Amino acid sequence: MIHGLTTASSALLDRLSQTIQKHPRRITAAVAALLLTGGGGAFAVASFAPDPADLPVRTVSYPVESLAENLELGQLEAPGFSLYRSEQVRSSDTPESLLQRMGVADPAAAAFMRGDTPVRQNVLGRTGRVVSAETTDDHRLVRLTVRWVPDDSGNFRRLVVERQGDKFTSRVETAKLTSGSRLAGGVIHSSLFAATDASNIPDGVAVQMAELFSGNIDFRRSLRKGDRFSVVYETLEADGEPLSSGRVLSAEFVNNGKTHQAVWFQERGAAKGSYYTLDGQSMRRAYLTSPVEFSRITSGFKMRLHPILQTWRAHLGTDFAAPTGTAVRTVGDGVVEFAGVQNGFGNVVFVKHRNQHVTVYAHLSRIDVRQGQSVEQGQTLGAVGQTGWATGPHLHFEFRVNGVHQDPQTIVAQSEAAAPISAASRPAFDRLASNMRVQLSAAALIEQASAE
Repeated sequence: MIHGLTTASSALLDRLSQTIQKHPRRITAAVAALLLTGGGGAFAVASFAPDPADLPVRTVSYPVESLAENLELGQLEAPGFSLYRSEQVRSSDTPESLLQRMGVADPAAAAFMRGDTPVRQNVLGRTGRVVSAETTDDHRLVRLTVRWVPDDSGNFRRLVVERQGDKFTSRVETAKLTSGSRLAGGVIHSSLFAATDASNIPDGVAVQMAELFSGNIDFRRSLRKGDRFSVVYETLEADGEPLSSGRVLSAEFVNNGKTHQAVWFQERGAAKGSYYTLDGQSMRRAYLTSPVEFSRITSGFKMRLHPILQTWRAHLGTDFAAPTGTAVRTVGDGVVEFAGVQNGFGNVVFVKHRNQHVTVYAHLSRIDVRQGQSVEQGQTLGAVGQTGWATGPHLHFEFRVNGVHQDPQTIVAQSEAAAPISAASRPAFDRLASNMRVQLSAAALIEQASAE
């Protein structure tokens, strides 16, 4: 019987195969119609399943012993949690004022800090050190951590005050700083520093930007409302907390519709890096635009009423207003020709550069170099003061060419730029410049979004 069914099935398959070969289009149309209409049938079959609402329901109950049985509400222990807060130490802080500002209410912790030598030496009376506190939910101190950078070793110090039972202990640890980078941007409404403050950009970064673009932008007179900038800069971090800012890695400044860009790059084998435009041209010139970082010119190279002699005479230099103690730097590479006291100049330094150029730095409060010493551009020579004929703290700066006084601003503007990126370094520089373009664009978008 089974053999007969098999023979009949084979005959049926042979006939079906012959029919498909003779009428392929008809068979295809029939299959398509079956699929289009059969789908509904498939869904219809699914609807024959029982309705869940008609299924029987059983309720099963089990007794569970309460964990709070025979306990009053006040005896129940609620889960605790920790609170965290960060601040910066102020020079006027006492243990009580510092803890209160951080939301800590713990007289025992304040008493410990007042008598602890590491706390007195490294926290009280300091300014700007980053401090963080961990407290219980009732504002008692669990741990207080203070971090700072003591030197240029690449390490930071960490002071930890920690609760152990009913007492406190303190310890000072040393750990490695980690470097990172941050993006920021801003829009000029009144001044550069007002804009950087509004964007939480460190003053050190703002000064670097001013120095970087000072050869292209007069930050005292040429800024316009609506000028904007973007910057990528290094940060030095301790336990994920930024402690200080480092070098500007790249920057863009749009002044009066004109875009200026710069990127830091160190060529392989070079002793130090420098700034370049994003197309590889050096931004370093033979002379800096100012011997004092971002200072205000109070008297230029012109005729003026002498403040002491009260007579009209030529002012053969440029005066920069700055507080006593402000660092004074050489504007170019050279050799110290004289360092000492000289008549109305008071404490003064003369630096001889190439091409018979000499620069003069007068009225210094101190001198940090000696005669005959070689100095590099940007190296500190001394500090601003008011020695000699000076009515207030300022730096008198002169530029002499073959013994003749020249306007320093003219000399700086005419000084030559350093060599561009070498051919050997060009591929690496182009990769860096491309990456920095992306980051500067991101910084601009971040600032635009925050402004909106």
